Amino acid sequence: MKAIITGGGTGGHIYPALAIARALKEKGWDILYIGSKGGLEGRIVPDEGFSYQEVEVLPLPRKLNIVLFKAILLTCRGFFQARGLIKEYKPDIILGTGGFVAGPVVLAGSLGNIPTIIHEQNVYPGFTNRLLSYSVEQIALNFADAERYFSKKVKNKLVVTGNPIRRIITETDREKGLKAFKLNKNKKTIFVFGGSQGSASINQAMFEIYYKLRNNDWQIIHITGEKNYQDIINELNGRGLNPVENKNIRIMPYLKEIELAYAAADLIVYRAGATGLAEITACGIPAILVPYPYAAGNHQEYNARSLADHGAAIVIADDKLTGELLFRRISELINDKFKLLKMSRNSKKLAQLQATEKLIKAIEDLVG
Repeated sequence: MKAIITGGGTGGHIYPALAIARALKEKGWDILYIGSKGGLEGRIVPDEGFSYQEVEVLPLPRKLNIVLFKAILLTCRGFFQARGLIKEYKPDIILGTGGFVAGPVVLAGSLGNIPTIIHEQNVYPGFTNRLLSYSVEQIALNFADAERYFSKKVKNKLVVTGNPIRRIITETDREKGLKAFKLNKNKKTIFVFGGSQGSASINQAMFEIYYKLRNNDWQIIHITGEKNYQDIINELNGRGLNPVENKNIRIMPYLKEIELAYAAADLIVYRAGATGLAEITACGIPAILVPYPYAAGNHQEYNARSLADHGAAIVIADDKLTGELLFRRISELINDKFKLLKMSRNSKKLAQLQATEKLIKAIEDLVG
C-alpha cells in the first residue's frame, strides 16, 4: 500500500504527520511526504528517512492585496505540481495534517478520486482544513470540542482520534526524570516551557520571580529557547543568583528529551500548542497555560480554554501575565495538593493514548 502525507509550516502540523508516517511504515506501507518549497518540513522530514517532494505554495493573506493574488497564483501552480506527483506515485490514500501546503495536495487527491483524510490538531480548525472538510472522506480530530466549529454538512465525517505522540512520552517514570536533572524527590517540581522557540513573556515573568525561588521548596525546570537563554543567565548572575549553583533551578535553552521534564513535573507552565497539550494530558500534568496571542485564528486560546473548561488547566492571558500573577497562581496550585490531584485526573481523562492506532484504523478503513 502507498500513502501520500502532507502538512507543514509548523511543527504542530509536521510531527503528527511523521508519527502517522512511522506507524504506516512499520505496517509495510510506502510513504511519500509532500511539503512546501522552503518550508520547515524540508529540514525535518528527509532526516526521518521518508521520500520527500515539494510543491510551490504560499499562505493566503486575509487581506485583499497584491500578495493575495501572488499567493493564489502560486497555490494554483502547486495544485498542478501536486496532481503530477499524485499521478506518478499512484497512492492508495492521501492524508493532510494542515498548513497551507496541505490544501492543493489534498484537493488534487480528492478531485482525482483518491481517498483523502485530514487531521485537525486544534480546537478551532485551521483555514486549510475548514476548506478541505467539504471534499475529503474523513476528518480526524484531536479535540472533541472541535466538532462544533465544523459545518453541519460534514458532521458525519468527523471522528475523534486525538493527536499522535511518541510512546516514550508516557513510558518515562518520575524517578528517571528527577534523576536526569539531579532534583529532590521530596520537593514539588514546576516545568516552564514556552515552546520550541521559547516565549519572551513567560521568560520575563519567570525572571521577575526567580529571586523568590532562591530558597524556596519548589524546583524549576525552565526551557527558555535559544534566543533568550544567555540574556536570562546574565541577568540572574547580575542579581547574584547563579542558576548553575542553585539546587532548585535548572535553566537550559533547549531540551531534546522533553519526556524527562514531563516525568519530573508536578505542574507545567506552557503556551497552548496542540502537540504539547496532547503530551501534557497523556502524562496527566496540571497546567498553567499562557496562549500565544498571535497564533493563526487565535487557536491557542481555544485549545487552552478547552483544557480549562474540563478542569485540567488554568489560563492566563499573555497581556495580563506578570511575575507576580504567575507566582500567585503557581503558589495556589502547588500548595493545594487536592486541587493539583483533581487537575491531574481531569487532564488524564482528556488524553487520547491510542491516537496513532485510531488514525491508522481510519486510514485502513478508507482504503478498504
